[in-house]
Amino acid sequence: MEQKDLFRELGQIRSLMEKSSKFVSISGLSGVLMGCYALLGTLLGYYILQQPESTALLLGENLNKPLLFLMIALIVLLSSLVTGWLMARKKARKNKQSIWNITSKSLLFAVSIPLLTGGMISLLFFVQGYYQLIAAMLLIFYGLALTAGSIYTFAEAKGLGILEICLGLIGICFPDNGLLLWGLGFGVLHIIYGFIVYKKYES
Repeated sequence: MEQKDLFRELGQIRSLMEKSSKFVSISGLSGVLMGCYALLGTLLGYYILQQPESTALLLGENLNKPLLFLMIALIVLLSSLVTGWLMARKKARKNKQSIWNITSKSLLFAVSIPLLTGGMISLLFFVQGYYQLIAAMLLIFYGLALTAGSIYTFAEAKGLGILEICLGLIGICFPDNGLLLWGLGFGVLHIIYGFIVYKKYES
């Protein structure tokens, strides 16, 4: 066997091993869509803050702004989860792979602990009325989840996670800019990340 052929076979073996240990069914385009959902939520939040009279006319005088922001965030989250799952399933079927395997289970476990912890802390902050710190907490714990889960999926997720953590720390220093940082982290960065993943692994 020639040395060139040997290197080729070793490269193929390495590629197969990486695919078996990485969850690569995540769609880059789903990241773009998730970012768009977050930007829409951010714009809606800014409209509510900047146009309180118009918002009151549409939704009533006894409008509970914090509760409305919570509903917007939950809608963005639910839409993102459904989109991510549907597109991952479609990609997995296209590649004749199972979306629910040992790697995806390991990924889910790795991200669930920081996500659930961040969600509980944010909920406690909401109940206690510390609204300005919620966006920062969500960004930090989401970033921790991405860095923890990056060993089971695309390496770019780790970079995204670090940037999310940095935005969250900035949000603690400047709590009045929480909505802007939330839009940057969950919106703009997700769109950029989605395009990078799509161009690198899918196009």
